[in-house]
Amino acid sequence: MSTHFYTASSLDGFIATPDHSLEWLFAHDFDLEGPMAYPSFIEGIGALVMGASTYDWLLRNQQEWEYTQPTWVFTHRELPVLEGADVRFARGSVREVHDEIAASAGDRDVWVMGGGDLVGQFAEAGLLDEFWVQFAPVTLGEGRPLLPRHLELELIDTARNRDFVCARYRVRVGS
Repeated sequence: MSTHFYTASSLDGFIATPDHSLEWLFAHDFDLEGPMAYPSFIEGIGALVMGASTYDWLLRNQQEWEYTQPTWVFTHRELPVLEGADVRFARGSVREVHDEIAASAGDRDVWVMGGGDLVGQFAEAGLLDEFWVQFAPVTLGEGRPLLPRHLELELIDTARNRDFVCARYRVRVGS
């Protein structure tokens, strides 16, 4: 079992605008059958982890819950759960909850999705194995940073997927 951060970023290192918009991302061409594309990535995922802001965004922007995997939401507030969604709320440190998350993934991997702060917490706890990023051909100038923490990475794969440059990194131990 591995824990991955899989996301898209602007060339200047932002995953969303200051108001959490992703419209800039959807304006660019990405081949869902191409290299490092979402459908092949999600096949290997057994559990999802996200923060409250990402969960809120999904609730506001999806017609229905599209995930079948158990979803862990780190939050300090009460949030709704869509009917039929396997959503579990967590408080405290990621280290305290990681074993439960990993067990819920079964023999598949864990995807930490959304905001860089939660990903940074996983990295600082030594619980993040890989970092996948699809760089879109756009700069935002400001917004939500890709990862607001220091992290040492080792490049293990690159690809071009239409308009995107895709990179996959291994997180170096002790970074």
